Amino acid sequence: MAEPGQNLKINGERLWDSLMEMAKIGPGVAGGNNRQTLTDEDGEGRALFQKWCEAAGCTMGLDTMGNMFARREGTDPEALPVYVGSHLDTQPTGGKYDGILGVLGGLEVIRSMNDLGIRTRHPVVVTNWTNEEGTRFAPAMLASGVFAGVHTEDWAYARTDAEGKTFGDELKRIGWRGEEPVGARRMKAFFELHIEQGPILEAEGKDIGVVTHGQGLWWLQVTLTGKDAHTGSTPMNMRVNAGLGMARIIELVHTIAMDNQPGAVGAVGQANVYPNSRNVIPGRAVFTIDFRSPDQAKLDGMRARLEAEAPKIAAELGLGIEIEAVGHFDPVTFDEGCVSAIRNAAERLGYSHMNIISGAGHDACWINKLYPTAMVMCPCVDGLSHNEAEEISPEWAAAGANVLFHAVVETAEIVS
Repeated sequence: MAEPGQNLKINGERLWDSLMEMAKIGPGVAGGNNRQTLTDEDGEGRALFQKWCEAAGCTMGLDTMGNMFARREGTDPEALPVYVGSHLDTQPTGGKYDGILGVLGGLEVIRSMNDLGIRTRHPVVVTNWTNEEGTRFAPAMLASGVFAGVHTEDWAYARTDAEGKTFGDELKRIGWRGEEPVGARRMKAFFELHIEQGPILEAEGKDIGVVTHGQGLWWLQVTLTGKDAHTGSTPMNMRVNAGLGMARIIELVHTIAMDNQPGAVGAVGQANVYPNSRNVIPGRAVFTIDFRSPDQAKLDGMRARLEAEAPKIAAELGLGIEIEAVGHFDPVTFDEGCVSAIRNAAERLGYSHMNIISGAGHDACWINKLYPTAMVMCPCVDGLSHNEAEEISPEWAAAGANVLFHAVVETAEIVS
């Protein structure tokens, strides 16, 4: 298989300009973006992406989940396409690069192929997956999950936001529901460029992260039921305090994760007590535990220990307890051939690199269930993401896109 030469690189300035232009749509309040899925702003961002893709000579496909597929033809109409992409939707207080770099980096691959007159045997398709973030409509990675057969389309359409609006209705409302059956496409391979969303690459001084695995995840929603009572007039020995139970279980979560080091994390990031009044002892607490590990045994073991020990804490305090699994995916091992293509590209281009495990979930994790898949990561400042202060440098963006470019065109087989 022919390898692209070291001198073949993307146009870093054009990539950066595209990132900044997209960031003008759905600006946040503190320099980032609020372009949540299926909002008017999402529709506007999609329209800009389509305009750019068509200007680059691509044809746009759209499936019934709103996934967008910009195709550059190959020389062999029967050859399976090489796919590349990520997502354009953001958190409510999101940055300008999470997901967007992967979509616009893929577009830059197409533009650079055009500039350099590169033809490939296999078509190359740039993808924007719908609702990767899962903030407005849970869960995350929703449309790629339907594509991969993890969720049904009817179930996804019925997901509701905080205002009770459904995913299906909002997809139609913004005009981005296609006719193509979701999941009908076949792929030779899928590549996703993403910012790390963690501090490792910057701390290690590496240009590129070669993603070999993705962490698995359990989200466990815990509901504790006690008794609302006055904080001033209820004796300490007569309280049934759901807030206290939550505090002790949060401490247990930390202990479980620490006891499974290295390669495991756990925390509670969402927590609510009721009635949430200053002078009322909480009679109910609802919170979600997030356990992650690339090791299946550790991941399942952490859940099992939590489910064994948390009820004991509740019983000691006289609390009722319910534990419900509300999110899950198994650890991911990415395709060795695709991972090697990324590693070889980094070496060919002279970039410092290291193997890395993705701490976050990505659309690539679902596509990996169906087709050979891998990810390439670039650093982000202080590891900060899901925050309007999220930042990368133009040089980091260009390095990641260059590695993506080489891995994609090599896999798509250069013919001239």
